[in-house]
Amino acid sequence: IRESGLHSRQKFNSFLQPVPFLWGEMVVEVHGFFGVYLLYCTNPRYQGRIYIGFTVNPERRIDQHNAGKRCGGAWKTSGRGPWDMVLIVHGFPSDVAALRFEWAWQHPHSSRRLTHVTRRRTRERPFDFRLRVLAHMLQTAPWCRLPLTIRWLKQEYCREFPPGLEPPLHMPIAFGPVRAVKDTKHAEPLSPEEQVVTKKHCSVCLKTFQDGDENIPLHCFHPTCTMAAHMFCLSRLFLEKEPNHILPIEGQCPGCKNLILWGDLIRHHKGCYGNLEADPTSSQKHWADELQP
Repeated sequence: IRESGLHSRQKFNSFLQPVPFLWGEMVVEVHGFFGVYLLYCTNPRYQGRIYIGFTVNPERRIDQHNAGKRCGGAWKTSGRGPWDMVLIVHGFPSDVAALRFEWAWQHPHSSRRLTHVTRRRTRERPFDFRLRVLAHMLQTAPWCRLPLTIRWLKQEYCREFPPGLEPPLHMPIAFGPVRAVKDTKHAEPLSPEEQVVTKKHCSVCLKTFQDGDENIPLHCFHPTCTMAAHMFCLSRLFLEKEPNHILPIEGQCPGCKNLILWGDLIRHHKGCYGNLEADPTSSQKHWADELQP
């Protein structure tokens, strides 16, 4: 199943212009979910207020906010509902990475990485200000290199990123609800083909894989490719043209020579989705076209 509602990013308007798109009805399931969300208050007394938070379960979290602090909601949102969860950024590698993103989004003028972000303008609404801060964050290290997804959860709130502040191309903009799925404690057993590969050698360093090796090899997700490599070896290969960075964004598979995104490799490694279909044109599509749980 391919994720529906991914938006083409060829034309950009201002934050004040709603985005036209085909809204996806399907609930997308995501494994290993760490997300940072934006709430919007619809209570006439507090309408327009926003709240930024972290969650591993967005469906449960919005219910807690609307039920109040006695049910696990934040004290800042308690008694001021109802709240809509309108936007969530997910794809963080850990809860620590997501929590740091949350803090910077909440306190942009206290973050040393966001000194270039100007303060809220006189007539700028809190909602638009937080979107502007988010746009700058997604272009700022270290967040600009993470395999993040920007997901609009409510159609009526959706806005475009302004020209010059679009997210990096490796970050898809998605639409529709999302559900967190817990990862199983034990990894799925390798296919017979993968078992054969793991008994051979790393496609980069050429060293033989050892049984019980903590550095479990990454496998290419293209069905006709048998490439396997140590995570460190493959990341170093992908970073040959960017030696000053630690986290790769994309690179050429040493096996099938297709251009692949690091985030896709990690998701495949964690069992978030299986091999891509044997489509000779699939390697020419944007990575978001193949994003699936």
